[in-house]
Amino acid sequence: MTYCVGMLLDRGVLFMSDTRTNSGVDNISMYRKMFTWEEPGERVITLLTVGNLATTQAVISLLDERTKAPAERRPSILEAPTMFQVARIVGDLLKETIRTTVDKGQTAESQFAATLILGGQIKGMPPRLFLIYPEGNFIEASAETPFFQAGETKYGRPILVRAYDPEMSFADAIKLLLVSFDSTIKANLSVGAPLDLQIIERDALRIGHSRRVPPDDPYFRVISDGWGEALKRAFDALPDYDAI
Repeated sequence: MTYCVGMLLDRGVLFMSDTRTNSGVDNISMYRKMFTWEEPGERVITLLTVGNLATTQAVISLLDERTKAPAERRPSILEAPTMFQVARIVGDLLKETIRTTVDKGQTAESQFAATLILGGQIKGMPPRLFLIYPEGNFIEASAETPFFQAGETKYGRPILVRAYDPEMSFADAIKLLLVSFDSTIKANLSVGAPLDLQIIERDALRIGHSRRVPPDDPYFRVISDGWGEALKRAFDALPDYDAI
């Protein structure tokens, strides 16, 4: 399992993903789950992947191939006129990849499922964010649903719901996501650092701040320790239950 988040802000889009994959507690590996395509000044697109590793790797490879093939042979995410059309291309490709795998003799379609978080911006249009399901259909982020999670979502969701603000700075949003990921990592062994972080700033039309956060990153450790201590202080400050 894994944990990925895409967050839509007034300032743009923020992405974070872990890098752990596992098939049981004795088979743990590290794979990148964040992928980006850009044509600086024209568009930038980021994709987060959750689910069957063979499926997600096939989708990423096919998307890469289509950006390099002759135009008449492909619908390419680098040529789609809108982010909605980009989401359709990615959704159709995900659905077809799963169907083809099942048709080759496998019968448990759910074993090959994957969920994707897609975000980015095309020149002249606002940043957009989508959650793409294994069936190929998708939903778009809005003011009512401004962020998407995929994978092990339940442990890190409460802090996002309580503290998210569309007007927050990227620095505050990164701090919020690190708290969310720290809570998830502490609660579930199938999620782990290093974490990948990326910003798409509104109207920049290029990859923004992007880095990998290792387990021993000094700022991540400060956030983890500080959040734990803050929770203890908040708990101690609550009134005692005096009915017994």
